[in-house]
Amino acid sequence: MAGGWAMVPILICSAIALAIVLERCWTLRRQSVLPPGLGDEVRQWARSGQLDPKHLDTLASGSPLGELLAAALTVRRQPREIIKERIEDTGRHVIHRMERYLNTLGTIALIGPLLGLFGTVIGLIRMFMEVMAGGIGDPAKMAGGIGEALICTASGLTVAIPAYVLHRYFRSRVAGYCVEMEKQATALLDELTLSPAAATAAASAAARPRRTPAPTAPGAG
Repeated sequence: MAGGWAMVPILICSAIALAIVLERCWTLRRQSVLPPGLGDEVRQWARSGQLDPKHLDTLASGSPLGELLAAALTVRRQPREIIKERIEDTGRHVIHRMERYLNTLGTIALIGPLLGLFGTVIGLIRMFMEVMAGGIGDPAKMAGGIGEALICTASGLTVAIPAYVLHRYFRSRVAGYCVEMEKQATALLDELTLSPAAATAAASAAARPRRTPAPTAPGAG
């Protein structure tokens, strides 16, 4: 209340930022994004042929990494470029979901100081209006306006600084997860396209004799 009505948007931003931080801390836990041993397990599935549709659906719904690997396994019989393209398309969607609400958190970090500055200006304007109306005989009125201005400034910075730090932290965490997921997806891609079975199939396809058109007799046509 000491900061005036300009504190209301600052308090709303602080509540939204706190909710986003708690939700992202829970969602971006490492064991929920990159379950330990999942990449090795999926590559073992690919070797043993345990790739029925129900199995792939369970894998895709379990974690972001599982969704990425399941997308590659869905088109495992296609050429390498098609599998790679599917991984990249799915990866864009997965990253977008991992970065959910981070733009909002960054916006709060940006507008927090501006809201504090707005409250500061309002407090100073109120102080000068009271001085114009009653003179400077009552120092308490001036102190009240200055106090309102300083409280709004401090509150805006108190919201903005942690929001900015946590925004950068979550961004770096998502970037690190992307690197790990890319490594796991590349390893699965190599398993699907460069494994002995895949190499044998590619070699047999290349060794098949190609049909050549029958020679045309001289003078025919």
